[in-house]
Amino acid sequence: MSLLPVFRHFLTHLSHYTSKPTSPTTVLPVIRTLKTLTPVFLSSNPLKKPISNSTPQVSSRAADNALILNKDERVGSSSLDPNLPDPEVSSSSTIAAIVTSLGGQASAVGIVRLSGPTAVSIAGRVFRPLKKRKNVSWQPTSHVVEYGVVCDSHGNVVDEVIAIPMLAPRSYTREDVVELQCHGNDVCLQRVLRVCLEAGAKLAEPGEFTLRAFLNGRLDLSQAEDVGKLVSAKSVAAADAALAGIQGGFSSLVKSLRTQCIELLTEIEARLDFDDEMPPIDMDLILSKISAMSHDVESAMETANYDKFLQSGLQIAIIGRPNVGKSSLLNSWSKSERAIVTDIAGTTRDVVDANVTVQGIPVTLLDTAGIRETNDIVEKIGVQRSEAVAMGADVVIMTVSAIDGWTNEDSKLLARIKHTKAASGSPVILAINKIDQAPLAHLEFVDTIDESFDKRIYTCAITGHGISDLETAILELMGLQNIPAGGRKWAVNQRQCEQLVRTREALTRLRASVDDDLPLDFWTIDLRDAALALGQISGEDISEEVLTNIFGKFCIGK
Repeated sequence: MSLLPVFRHFLTHLSHYTSKPTSPTTVLPVIRTLKTLTPVFLSSNPLKKPISNSTPQVSSRAADNALILNKDERVGSSSLDPNLPDPEVSSSSTIAAIVTSLGGQASAVGIVRLSGPTAVSIAGRVFRPLKKRKNVSWQPTSHVVEYGVVCDSHGNVVDEVIAIPMLAPRSYTREDVVELQCHGNDVCLQRVLRVCLEAGAKLAEPGEFTLRAFLNGRLDLSQAEDVGKLVSAKSVAAADAALAGIQGGFSSLVKSLRTQCIELLTEIEARLDFDDEMPPIDMDLILSKISAMSHDVESAMETANYDKFLQSGLQIAIIGRPNVGKSSLLNSWSKSERAIVTDIAGTTRDVVDANVTVQGIPVTLLDTAGIRETNDIVEKIGVQRSEAVAMGADVVIMTVSAIDGWTNEDSKLLARIKHTKAASGSPVILAINKIDQAPLAHLEFVDTIDESFDKRIYTCAITGHGISDLETAILELMGLQNIPAGGRKWAVNQRQCEQLVRTREALTRLRASVDDDLPLDFWTIDLRDAALALGQISGEDISEEVLTNIFGKFCIGK
């Protein structure tokens, strides 16, 4: 009887799987679970462990947390019937791809990677070690480097390589992996890859190596997503956040929250059947757990905005009428000579960009043409582009000259900015430039227009005065002022944030159920919803469509 709550919970998840289109990634885990549970429920003594030759054994080494099975359970090598061959096990289930970048300058070394049950045999068909015995197939030792050549089917040498075998499960995918380090020229890499494909490998799909790492338990889904972030990181902070996620920063939090939900769910479901035999429920402890979990969820959600800017960066448009020091401000900020600076009004005719980093956030500065009424066709195009840039920017910095003060042209430009701001919602900062050349009397105009701007900063492009104030103002306006100097350790993406919102809502409903003294059945509904949402983050309960969408964004070779 003590197994009934667990069995009820299992049937709920089974119905969840059967209500969706079936696929190998969703059906196989359910069938394996059924095969594992069947002896338990058919045994006359359910508490006694069934004796089986295929019982999983746990490694005694503390550092090795992997489950070691007597039977090979890797993707592509499992079968529903152990007496029948698995149709998935063939040379086509071994993938190959170039895992180093292509199309740029030739590098000294490039890598072709094979992964799958026949990776070693395929590599053995094309790789000839320098010290090879005649008529003996290649039998590598895991993680031992060998030097040799790659030959095509006719025996022609394609390239000199170093082969690095990494046998399962001590590899990135937890499958047999062989990496061939070739010369970094695109021609050499393509030739070696073609030979591997002709020997029986299949060209890898985008992200397929990481997908296999996820399916084989090497990474959970949130860690796999961080692999993609690390590959595409645009700043040190983005790389650090992604690396912290890969090392388990966020996934450990999700695992802890999900474990707490399941433990609480198990206790409550047990009380549904054996309430008379159990001690009274500790309401204070229950409420304390709910509050702690809600706090952790809220803290994780706060990183979503940070992740968005880490991945896409900020665009900041510097606009103003001609000759107010926009180009000088961009050059001073970026510590470069990106924009041409002269005393002639209208020097900048097009948008000039420069990249900087603000508190780990990649920022693109956009110097625009001076906005004014003009009959010059080229300058008119520049003005139109300036207005378009202001419309799409995350932050707009309107620059005025402290020497000239506020002019009618500035008033007209401000009216345009207000119209743009109403459409885009971008914050606007007023930068009073050239303050080193203006007496204080010229700055009285600021008080009359201050309410039209979100922030006001005094700057001097020549000395760099006010640049740090601009950066601080931008962080405050974008809600990023509380980020540590080294950036956050990890951050959640939009998909993960959506599931955290589901978790928060479920915990809020659970708190309301407890406060309203509703029956325990209502508690289990909310706890199950929270656990399912957290399972979506880690990938323990995920659809094939979501997996395709996530890994389809990866590059081929990762």
